[in-house]
Amino acid sequence: MKKSLLNLLGPGILFAGAAIGVSHLVQSTRAGADFGFGLLWALLLVHVFKYPFFQFGPRYAAATGETLLDGYKKLGKGVLVSYYVLNFATMFTIQAAVTIVTASLATNLFGFTNDLVVWSLIIMLVSMFVLLIGKYKFLDNLMKYIVAILTVSTIIAVIIALFKTDKGFSFQQIIPSGAAQMTFLIAFLGWMPAPLDISIWHSLWSVKKDKATFEKIKPKQAIFDFNIGYIGALFLGVCFVMLGALVMYQSGESFSSKGTIFASQLIKLYTENLGGFSAIFIGAAAFTTMFSTTITTLDASPRAMEKSSSLLFSKKLKLNYWFWMLLLITGTYCILHFFLNDMVFLVRIATVLSFLTAPFYAILNYILITGKHTPKKHRPSIELRVLSIVGIVFLIGFSIWFLLSL
Repeated sequence: MKKSLLNLLGPGILFAGAAIGVSHLVQSTRAGADFGFGLLWALLLVHVFKYPFFQFGPRYAAATGETLLDGYKKLGKGVLVSYYVLNFATMFTIQAAVTIVTASLATNLFGFTNDLVVWSLIIMLVSMFVLLIGKYKFLDNLMKYIVAILTVSTIIAVIIALFKTDKGFSFQQIIPSGAAQMTFLIAFLGWMPAPLDISIWHSLWSVKKDKATFEKIKPKQAIFDFNIGYIGALFLGVCFVMLGALVMYQSGESFSSKGTIFASQLIKLYTENLGGFSAIFIGAAAFTTMFSTTITTLDASPRAMEKSSSLLFSKKLKLNYWFWMLLLITGTYCILHFFLNDMVFLVRIATVLSFLTAPFYAILNYILITGKHTPKKHRPSIELRVLSIVGIVFLIGFSIWFLLSL
């Protein structure tokens, strides 16, 4: 039984690995440091309202044996073209954002060189080598251990922080005001728990797992696997907000926008609670977490571009997985080489873009899962449909609010 359960878990854990990265290590700790527990409402709301659209990825894949991209094409070629353009426009910035955080941690932990661009290139090339040798199966197995290590270390840090804190704290919720706070809120919501296009990645991983195991996963199993990853991402998001609040809030300190300093502060956040002896272990856990995000995004974006290219263009034009990966590495390197000065600004651009494009993916996923292309018995319940509609209104409303507040 244990073995079958472990084997069942896969795409959902990959989802968690992709989600638990910048949104948690960077955005959630900053939310706690700047607002205390005041943004827990935003964290919980965005998880509730984004839930259906993430779940529709594995639901559709399990029900039809196809990816969401196949479904988008059935909705009209223009829909798939829109995704293709959006993904191409954002994938380099997103990869740059996650890679630079990983590189900052590597610099702090391993030394060797303080050049973040060099570290970023090393990390991307190592990731490419791992994917070249191990392929999907290795990635699937690796993520289970990484997420387990991060979860245990984070829980321990939170428990000790709660016991060690000698200051009172308030659970009063805060509505951000002003352009700077609003920009942070939208950035926080943009990647919490992840950008909505990860639902497409999830469907790609689900179909890939079916092929790798020669066993079709049933919709109920796929949703169970997803729920495990999603609940885990929510739980750890709360933990990172708590750590930021307990250690940094009203301490007179603030997180630096410089990568290496930020990484040092992040590790200090843990070691002040667990003790100096744990620095290497906590640093390694944080690095491994960000490395997992880097490698999953490096795998997923080329996989998505390969699939959409094959659906849109002639088979003679072979823009395969490795073509897109090399292009992604090259483009990311160029972004980091020319726009490295402010890591937080880079992350904020990526997260804001993700939030502003969220309504597009939410609407498409809802139309696809409730329409004729999904078998009736696998379509969502009335309750989930109502939540979806409310979620779409929430995403559109917040986007308009943000744009009007600029």
